[in-house]
Amino acid sequence: MKKYFRFKVLVSVLSGVCLVLPAYADGDGFSLCAKTFPNDDVGRLKCFDKAASPAIVSVLLPAAAPREDENAVPVRSPVAKRSYLTRTWNLDDKTSHDETRLGRLVPHRQSYLMMSKSSNVNGSPASPSAGHRTLAPLDLDALESKFQLSFKADIGSQRDINIWGFKTMRVWGAYTQQSNWQVLNARNSSPFRETNYEPELIATFGTGNESGLKLVNLGVAHQSNGHRVPESRSWNRVYVQGGWEWNNSTSILARGWYRIPENPTKDDNPDITSYVGLAELVARWEPADKSQAVLILLRNNLSWVQNRGFVQFDWALPIALGNASRVHAQITSGFGESLIDYNHRQTTFGLGFSFREW
Repeated sequence: MKKYFRFKVLVSVLSGVCLVLPAYADGDGFSLCAKTFPNDDVGRLKCFDKAASPAIVSVLLPAAAPREDENAVPVRSPVAKRSYLTRTWNLDDKTSHDETRLGRLVPHRQSYLMMSKSSNVNGSPASPSAGHRTLAPLDLDALESKFQLSFKADIGSQRDINIWGFKTMRVWGAYTQQSNWQVLNARNSSPFRETNYEPELIATFGTGNESGLKLVNLGVAHQSNGHRVPESRSWNRVYVQGGWEWNNSTSILARGWYRIPENPTKDDNPDITSYVGLAELVARWEPADKSQAVLILLRNNLSWVQNRGFVQFDWALPIALGNASRVHAQITSGFGESLIDYNHRQTTFGLGFSFREW
């Protein structure tokens, strides 16, 4: 009696499943079971279980997740390339850091090491200031080593300022050193002919624009050569600089400055702006693959009466020296190739390598 009761219960459950899940169960499978086991209740019940179980499992259990291919290459979302001005002035705040610490050192101006030859060696540096004329001509080589190191560090920032169209503000401490070394002048113990030291404090205001005007810099700079009289040269200035960029490959930095007045009796070079000038423009081009870079610097005193200036052409050749540097060619012409030469005109040709990135 009990067996007959359990049998009826099971048959009722299976019948309910067949009624509720007609779309999932295999109807032909149930018919086949009935025909195969017409007089065998146990065999027919087992046959029904097999026919119904795949449908029940597929409904009651979620579908198995597709198996990942272990050899498949992961798909990464594209990362937008940061332009030159965005990278060098961190306009998108990608390298934010602990505000209690100084930022890491990053490139400022170009850094390079090269051999340079002058068309007109300045053997008798002079200045209008009393006692600032070299008495005996200097024994100098036309060919010398020239190198420059330039870097800066973020010392404070403010985001979302929204003042006068500017979105961000960042303060930098910067330092540039340019040295001219008479490395082949063994007869005079290979002296350093000139070294210029230039610390700066710069406030960068970012516009948030993708192209066009991207930043405005307000800066104060000191530059000196560390020599004693008669070869001492130095000056201080404040400046305003604008930065424009297009197509992530072409940029322009235009800067104008005002020299901070000094005591006339202590001024090493009172006429320096007549030669070094009052403004400069730096145009830079670099293709998307960063294989090379071209830079042109123009400096001028903006005078109609006696115009003087300086031009510099730099080309980082598409010849990589490892991952950190490239072959670098440089041509300069005019006044102010260095501080000691601020009022001396010459043309120089240099070849060496520059450190990435500038």
